[in-house]
Amino acid sequence: MTESDGAGCRHGGTRADGAAQKTCKHTDSAADVLLQKQGGAGIITLNRPKVLNALSFKMIQQIYPQIKAWEQDPETFLIIIKGTGEKAFCAGGDVRAIADAGKAGDTMTRDYFREEYRLDNAIGTCKKPYVALIDGITMGGGVGLSVHGHFRVATEKTVFAMPETAIGLFPDVGGGYFLPRLSGKIGHLLALTGFRLKGRDVLKAGIATHFVESGKLPELEKDLIALKSPSKENIADLLNSYHMQTKIDQEKEFVLDEHMERINSIFSANSMEEIVHKLKQDGSPFATKQLEAINKMSPTSLKLTLRQLREGATMSLQDVFTMEYRLSQACMRGHDFYEGVRAVLIDKDQSPRWKPATLEEVSDEFVDNCFKPLGNNDLKL
Repeated sequence: MTESDGAGCRHGGTRADGAAQKTCKHTDSAADVLLQKQGGAGIITLNRPKVLNALSFKMIQQIYPQIKAWEQDPETFLIIIKGTGEKAFCAGGDVRAIADAGKAGDTMTRDYFREEYRLDNAIGTCKKPYVALIDGITMGGGVGLSVHGHFRVATEKTVFAMPETAIGLFPDVGGGYFLPRLSGKIGHLLALTGFRLKGRDVLKAGIATHFVESGKLPELEKDLIALKSPSKENIADLLNSYHMQTKIDQEKEFVLDEHMERINSIFSANSMEEIVHKLKQDGSPFATKQLEAINKMSPTSLKLTLRQLREGATMSLQDVFTMEYRLSQACMRGHDFYEGVRAVLIDKDQSPRWKPATLEEVSDEFVDNCFKPLGNNDLKL
């Protein structure tokens, strides 16, 4: 979800009408998302640069039917998603709007997560090759729009993070699926501490599939659009050729390489309390830094996240979204999400008062309850 401060954002834009929408006249530059067909490619452009292309509910409602329509259209061979502006692909979901809705008792607290996860699942199951150009900040909800697709192209400007535990949430949008599947316990580190990966490290961590210089993306996009009736292999070949030509940071060692043994040992602990104990015991500058990060996070979020990753490691993507929807609703019923949004995005004092304030006070029984089925209110994909 996170990181985006969607304060009083304009929600301009037009409505997508699914299958009837093949002409895609969504080129009104005031729209929050632009949906265009060029050559054999359907192109989604996130267009809220002032708020780092934060994903609003309205944008989700437009993108989903368009992906479904393109998937069925024999003249569409691939889908490209990108962000406008110099800074971000998408810095996350519009958490501020969700927090406001929760305080007002509005159904948005259910609708947003339901529709967002449906969209992320549509991307994860899309039959057409899906290319995400993750140039710039890619966090939370922006990760959901990219990581489940076939191809994710990072650049030297990419900054990846899942910082949800800092706002009383958890790394949702399918984090329970992709994070535990990264090498070793990298996913646990990213999920619990909000650790940021930059540039080529996003590729080395297994989040991106390709690395291309930011300045070359317009040319790459033109070449993708120009492909005649391409197969997935043709698209992969083109991306590979750009990737091979990119020399930036080629010799640089992966930022986490020297810490991998430590990460794998510490984050394989069975409980949050044990992870904290092992970090303290380790005492290295790296461990101390991760401990400082964890100490700032919501204790409830940390416990939910650790269990989410453990359960998600053996689940299908669809079952993960069902689980995460249950967790999202538990967070909407709780205290820490609203407090986290207040401290990080509204008052910006960065001093959230979590309740409960310690890991020890978050009982296993409470955590179990957050994972319980919601009956008729469960997510249906």
